[in-house]
Amino acid sequence: MRNAIVTFAAVAIIAGGATSAGARARHHHKAHAAFDINSTSWEFTQGGEAKQESIGPDGNFVVHSGAKHLDHGTVVMKASKACFTSLMNTDGEMCWTTQPTAIGATLHTVSDKGEKLAVKRVKYTPPKM
Repeated sequence: MRNAIVTFAAVAIIAGGATSAGARARHHHKAHAAFDINSTSWEFTQGGEAKQESIGPDGNFVVHSGAKHLDHGTVVMKASKACFTSLMNTDGEMCWTTQPTAIGATLHTVSDKGEKLAVKRVKYTPPKM
């Protein structure tokens, strides 16, 4: 089972006083454009093993279980999915459903292969190999 897991960023956008159609359209565009999973950290259990994942501001991720390094690679957003490419295996890109998630909240995500996983967003910790 692939160790790379989806991650998500909480996005708080406050719209104030948008009254024209153009202003509402600009706000709608900003809300979707602002979603970013970089600089986030997550906890989850996969295959019976507790794991921690951090995604740096450059889109590089690292996954650990305690002090054990499990995986690392890159992640990019594609529409409403976070797509991970491991540098430690040849599985290719794996994409997971996403939505803004606040620190402390749990997201239930599904991979393109139908795998389901609950991931909890935690306070950001920069990735370390």
